[in-house]
Amino acid sequence: MTTNSSYPLSKRQRTVKSRSLSFNLLCVLRSERQRNAIPLGHLLERLGERSFGWAILLSSLINLLPLPPGATLVTAIPLVFFSVQLVLGRSYIWLPPWIAKRSLSRSALRNTVLRLRPISRRLERLTRPRLQIVFEPKVERLVGLVLLCIALALFVPLPLSGWFPAISLFITGIGFVERDGLVVIAGLGLGLASIVLTVLVALSVAAGAETIMH
Repeated sequence: MTTNSSYPLSKRQRTVKSRSLSFNLLCVLRSERQRNAIPLGHLLERLGERSFGWAILLSSLINLLPLPPGATLVTAIPLVFFSVQLVLGRSYIWLPPWIAKRSLSRSALRNTVLRLRPISRRLERLTRPRLQIVFEPKVERLVGLVLLCIALALFVPLPLSGWFPAISLFITGIGFVERDGLVVIAGLGLGLASIVLTVLVALSVAAGAETIMH
């Protein structure tokens, strides 16, 4: 069903819409409470689709979990894989078994979703289908290329360097799920800024190390 954005949403519609992502995800996690860990492929199936939006959203959440230093060298791999598929022009995510079977801690994922609700709820209130040109095949490939660069920034083993790219990918994922091109562009812009920040931090660390050595 297509929503005409020319008409204001009712109070009830706004309430349902404002919880469309985090609420649905929390409901799925609650229904899986008998599991300590949930495979990524199973979680995507429970959410009802294997779209790029949900795949990017969940993968960014993985990188926002409390993880030991250097863990992003592993957790960023699915994001790179999904971005490459987007660059290649695929319509839906294909999950190889080694990614589909990757288990996520249910409690840690739930806590991360709750922690990010102030961000996600504000975005969900603002999102609506717009700037659909972003989702045209040729443009989506360019989006995928930018996402790939942002995902690669997660591999840089610097303190907190992965947090900003992961947040930008989280925002981009919301934009994809809601088909809001403006939110996708905002997420990509934040991601590019995070790459610049990562480069500056890396240069500062390198300069500091050189100073100590000499």
